[in-house]
Parts: sequence; structure tokens; C-alpha cells
Amino acid sequence: MAYRKLGRDSAHRKAMLREMTTQLIINERIVTTEARAKEIRKTAEKMITLGKRGDLAARRQAAAFIRKEVADIHEENDAVVVKNALQKLFSDVAPRYKDRNGGYTRILKLAKARKGDAAPMVILELV
Repeated sequence: MAYRKLGRDSAHRKAMLREMTTQLIINERIVTTEARAKEIRKTAEKMITLGKRGDLAARRQAAAFIRKEVADIHEENDAVVVKNALQKLFSDVAPRYKDRNGGYTRILKLAKARKGDAAPMVILELV
């Protein structure tokens, strides 16, 4: 198989990957297990590549995968601006990598394993 099952059925695995990819786009750094990080990296890099394309079809494909969560709230000229994860991907994250051909994420291994089951923990972050 070309992917890890992560001890979950397909619906749970897809939901987890969608949620963690969305959180990576919003926070630009998450702490997770090494196996999950390697799977999330695949989907996150695909989403950033779609963001770099920037056309309507790419936006719709990304919208089908990324959850509709609030990424940022700020004020501009007496108006409250709410930016969701998809808007952050296309306006902030993807333009940062316009001259880069892949390799948008970095995995840093942590020294301590998870206490309950000794799973190796890593930091997954955008470069």
C-alpha cells in the first residue's frame, strides 16, 4: 500500500488528515507523531501546490479538502475581517513558496517520546 493506515478506518483517517492539514495551514506548526506527520506532509504539500496554481479549479479542489475554520480575525478601517483557512492558504501561505518547487514542510524530531505509548513525536512545520 502507498499510505499508512494509522490504526483507523478510512473515514476516520481521512477526517484526521483533513483536520490536521487545516491546523497546519492555520498555525504553520503542529506537534504530532512521526507516522502522522509523514502522511500529513503529503496532503499539505498538495494543498500548497494547489494554492500556488491559484485558479478557480485549484481553489475548488482545495476547498473540498480543507475544513472551513477561522484562521485570523482582525480589524481594518472600522471593519472586522475574518479570514478562513482556505483564504489564508491562497493569500498568505502559497505566495510565500512561488519560487520553490516542493519541499514546503519540515519535520523536526523531538527528543522525548509520547508518555503513554512511547510513540516518537515530531514538530511538523511549514518552511
